[in-house]
Amino acid sequence: MPFIPHTEEDVNAMLGAIGASSIEDLFDEIPPALKTGKLKDVPDGLPEMAVARLMQERASQDGFWSNFIGAGVYEHHIPAAIWQITTRGEFYSAYTPYQAEASQGTLQLIYEYQTMMTRLTGLDVSNASLYDGASALAEAVLMAVRAHKSSRRVLVPKTVHPVYRRVVDTTVRNQGIELVELDYDPATGQTVLPADPGAFAGLVIPQPNFFGVLEDVHVMTDWAHDQGALAIALVNPTTLAVLEAPGKWGAKGADIAVGEGQPLGAPMASGGPYFGFMCCRQDFVRQMPGRIVGRTVDLDGKPGFALTLQAREQHIRRSKATSNICTNQGLVVTAATQYMALLGPQGLAKVASNSHANTLALADKLAAIPGVTKAFTSPYFHEVVLKLNDNAKDVLRALRAQGILGGLDISGWYPELGQAILVCVTETKTMADLDLYVQHMERILSKRREAPPCAYKS
Repeated sequence: MPFIPHTEEDVNAMLGAIGASSIEDLFDEIPPALKTGKLKDVPDGLPEMAVARLMQERASQDGFWSNFIGAGVYEHHIPAAIWQITTRGEFYSAYTPYQAEASQGTLQLIYEYQTMMTRLTGLDVSNASLYDGASALAEAVLMAVRAHKSSRRVLVPKTVHPVYRRVVDTTVRNQGIELVELDYDPATGQTVLPADPGAFAGLVIPQPNFFGVLEDVHVMTDWAHDQGALAIALVNPTTLAVLEAPGKWGAKGADIAVGEGQPLGAPMASGGPYFGFMCCRQDFVRQMPGRIVGRTVDLDGKPGFALTLQAREQHIRRSKATSNICTNQGLVVTAATQYMALLGPQGLAKVASNSHANTLALADKLAAIPGVTKAFTSPYFHEVVLKLNDNAKDVLRALRAQGILGGLDISGWYPELGQAILVCVTETKTMADLDLYVQHMERILSKRREAPPCAYKS
């Protein structure tokens, strides 16, 4: 619904009703010294055609890039209907209410979202989203410690996204929780489980891990349960269309599943906003932060929806609250719900399968170039680590000059890998895109091998 401003007559009528002579009278409690007056640095207004031209010029400065970077944010095709529906006034201006009867449509949508997420993850309960994937993992660590009660140690593999690990550390470091880093096998890229871990509350299991490698989730889940700890699945929702759901990992399934929901219909958008999802087994629902919507019936037997299992006051109970991070990113969840409903199980599986196939194809083509090798031997999903016998930053810069964002340099995070890049391919790429990438990579490496070393003057 478009915004329609009040007319001068409307404004005067409202002012007359409350006994004020001007809008300024409504702010007379603000000392004059604190008022800025006219905004001198704001330019004069422009007509619509001039504004459209200016915006097009600004947008063109970004350029167009063939993107092969993933690392937690992924370029997927988003059908036009998704955001056309999501930005309708009924959704766009609504916020999850405390008074359940106030917005049945919003609550019904969230209920449908929760249903879809539980089916994707194979777990019993989903909340109505969290701030983002990194903070969702931090919340899962806190949740595991609360549920376990006797240990405040959580095992976090080095194959978890480095930024996620930093966010978790920032969240829990002052709460007496110890994060124990687990190393990975240099040949396979999979997490190495320690022989004597000591007591711990939970094990984070990334699937796929940051390298794109598929972990042995069944072994890791059963190992955590054998140690009396919780298994925390950190997953990409797109992969769950074709990979085993966390609820079916090992003999009992993972206890908690979290991740970033951006692949489900949210554009990359310069870093957000996105949303974190969290699902868990019924046993731990009272420990799960965030809102939960339930389906019920009214006095007349008609179906309705309401916030459930948590009192409104839970979010303002300071140290006694389940969580003090209450942002639930409802609008992006709306888009994700539309995305999953529109694509359906077959559509999601097609996105995942095509992304996987494209990555396999590109990795094989690149590994055939002299000076490029796959870092690990394990199966991978839609990301792969490639080692270069040249400076990764320089090679990526050369690719960028050709309009290709060739991957992410991870040498700083994982120096033991040498010059290494993380390359991602989704369903948006064609074979022509892959071949163009390979041609430029081969040409760039060949020219750099033939170039004479630079002579530096002291």
